Parts: sequence; structure tokens; C-alpha cells
Amino acid sequence: MSDLNGKVAIVTGAASGIGAATARTLVARGARVVVTDIDDERGADVADELGDRAVYQHTDVCREGDVESAVALATGWFGRLDCMVNNAGRVGRWTFLEDTDADEWDDAFATLARSVFFGIKHAARVMRDQGSGSIVNVSSVAAVRTGFGPHPYSAAKAAVLQLTRTAASELAEYRIRVNSVVPGGVATRIVGHGAGLSGDDLDQSVDAIRQGLHRFQPLPRAGEAEDLAHAIAFLASDDSSFVTGQDIGVDGGLTLGRKWPANYLAEAQAASTRVQN
Repeated sequence: MSDLNGKVAIVTGAASGIGAATARTLVARGARVVVTDIDDERGADVADELGDRAVYQHTDVCREGDVESAVALATGWFGRLDCMVNNAGRVGRWTFLEDTDADEWDDAFATLARSVFFGIKHAARVMRDQGSGSIVNVSSVAAVRTGFGPHPYSAAKAAVLQLTRTAASELAEYRIRVNSVVPGGVATRIVGHGAGLSGDDLDQSVDAIRQGLHRFQPLPRAGEAEDLAHAIAFLASDDSSFVTGQDIGVDGGLTLGRKWPANYLAEAQAASTRVQN
């Protein structure tokens, strides 16, 4: 498939997981990509794998100057910017509210929400002059349902959804579309990282996470980074030229709620029997 020929994208957090899968998918479909991350070794490896259609730049999304520099690289190296994928993130520690300190809260919002603001702000300046562009923000099921992430993470990811909508409303007149994807349970290193794993243990955690997510949602398999990458590629393409301000769930049905029973009547009767006894 080559529906992104001639387009240029930036993907933040592209050294692994959803970001790396997105960079690979966009290039496979014809785009050129600026791969950004703070993990220089992995990020450079992804860019090297993609050849002359990709370039790597160290980018700390918590620093506005780094994000602005990545946008400048895209326009300087490839001549334009058609898609900004604000993907970089982390989960953080699970704590009760009374045990969550202000630094954890502030770091979550800096990494997950303020970074998206920086990405939108600087990409939009270029796209406005071009008269076109697509911005895709990666949120989370934790933004719309409870129990899927720590308090700071969930609140920051919810902020991403509202920023997606307000930005889409403002930028529509310039033909800049702003959408978000909402992942569910996805087998990536970010889950193990949130559990405090590192090094080889972190890499090896992905298969265990994949097995654990097998029955996590109505569709009986774990989400994969490529599932999100394909949705992002659609939003980056002209096939979605009339789609803006939307939150696209890529969650295997997780946000639908409790899995539908195979035999609802039998389950209800069994519950009634237990109550009577």
C-alpha cells in the first residue's frame, strides 16, 4: 500500500512500541518520517532500519525547544510536514490519591499532555502555511474508563482528548485535522516499564503481557502496536480527509464494558439459584 506517497511525518516516542510500529507503517505506505525519542540507541536503530526515508533526532517532548527543533528538522530535511503523531508517553506508578505526590502529577502532565500541546502548536504553524495537515494524538482507554491507569496518567490522557477537540475546532479552517486514537490493552514495553522493569526483563515482559491480555477485552487477543499504527496511518492519509475532532477507539471492544455472556439466560438462572440458597 502506498497511500502516503509524498507525505512527511514526525512520530514521537518512536524508539519502540506503538511509535516504532507507526514509523515503520508510515514508511511502508510511502511516507518519510522523523523518528524522535530520548532512547537514542533504539531510536537510531529504527531510523537506520527504515533507510533514507527516515531520520532520527533526540527529542525530549517535555522540552518545547526539542519539539520545535523536530518540526524544523522535518521541514529542513524533507521540505514539509504533513502528519504529527504525538505518541511519546509513560505510565508511572500506581498509587492511591493520598500517596500520589505533586511531582508525579506534574511529570505525568508534562510527558503526556503538555507534550501534545507542544506538538500541536509547532506542527500547526507549518501546516497552516501549507493549508493542510493531520495531527494524531495517542490517548488511552484510561482516559474514558476507570481502573486502567494511575490517577495522573488517566487525567493527563483525558486532557489529550479534550485538547484534540479544541484544537480540531480551531484549526479546521486551515484544513488541519486533529484526531486521537484510544488504545486498550496493547502488548508493549510501556506496561512492564510502569511495573518498574528495565533492561532484558523489560524486553521479555512483552510476551507475558501479550498472554495476560488474551482475555482482557471482547476480542480474544491482545492489542498489538501494529493495530494502532494502521489506525494512525489511516488518519494520516487523505482517506480520512473529512475526519477531525474524533477519538478513535482501537481497543478490541474494551470500552464496551463487561464481556457479553455466551449463555446469558443460564448465567442469570445460576445467579438466581445461588441467591435462593
